[in-house]
Amino acid sequence: MGPVPTSVAAVSRHFTDPLWGITVHLTPVEADLLHTAPLRRLHFVAHGGASALTTLQSYSRLEHTLGVLALTAHFHPGDELLRTAALLHDIGHLPLSHTLEGTAGLDHHSIGAALLRTDPVRAVLGRHGIAPEAVTALLDGTPPSPLAGDSGLLNLDHLDSYVRSGRSAGRLAVDPAHLLGRLGLAGTADTAVTTDRETAGTLVGLVRAEAQLHTSWDNVAPTSVARRLARQLLDGTGLEPARLARMTDNELWSALDAHPPTRPESAMLRGEPHRLRVAVAGTAESGPSGPPGASGWDFALRKIYSSAPLVDGRRLEDAAPGLAAGLRALDLLPTTFRVWWA
Repeated sequence: MGPVPTSVAAVSRHFTDPLWGITVHLTPVEADLLHTAPLRRLHFVAHGGASALTTLQSYSRLEHTLGVLALTAHFHPGDELLRTAALLHDIGHLPLSHTLEGTAGLDHHSIGAALLRTDPVRAVLGRHGIAPEAVTALLDGTPPSPLAGDSGLLNLDHLDSYVRSGRSAGRLAVDPAHLLGRLGLAGTADTAVTTDRETAGTLVGLVRAEAQLHTSWDNVAPTSVARRLARQLLDGTGLEPARLARMTDNELWSALDAHPPTRPESAMLRGEPHRLRVAVAGTAESGPSGPPGASGWDFALRKIYSSAPLVDGRRLEDAAPGLAAGLRALDLLPTTFRVWWA
């Protein structure tokens, strides 16, 4: 019996992405990269971060990475450099993905760029004649590419994120394979996703739903606790931020469990997240520390993600102003909160 077509271990040299239904035939460099520790590690990092504890978004960062590779291979099958960049675009992510971004100054883009210049990734790229600097430039948007093009426009990285999240949350009514057939690339150097007006409405709906999830209890509650615990771990132990950055999710939980000051709340977060309460800052409910007798803390979201598809090659504000207004309304979502344990 041969390997299943969804293998992520690069044994069969091909896989079929279960979301998009795209079968990818791995290039030699892609197969070799999938055998390295930085890529394998992503299979043990939740794409949804701490919200994987409170939602059904429990798929891994590697699943998303392979989805981006599949999309890149679909639109640019012969572009080895772009495909390689797609596979490497997230190797710098911290445990719990975006949840811990910024903790102790850690930034997954900078970490990823450093990993490209370090073995084993550097050695693999070198064997296949690919310069790490060329990959870094693509991921930085110089030159613009479907992975990092015009700011504010939907690229292939964010497309996979929104659709994969929407599918896992049950809010995607369209078969992604059917959706894919209505998508193309346009804009400066064909760097942005373009589609028809109806499909643009579907994509904008996914973007809006993701932002609403990001500002909801499902994300705010577990994320606020995980960030506090990580900070306490760094402050209370000899753990270096660089070591924290390379942990898997399970390694992070193990470290939190091994540190007496963080052990009880770490266990509560995983076992009793329903006890967490969240209120928008400045409301009567939030008060200085939650309801009377409760001990709480302030939490601010770092960023709300939003990007717009093109409609028949035109910017959303020109082709579908109503949809553009829906995205602008995301600026009104709350970003500061008070959180406490009940």
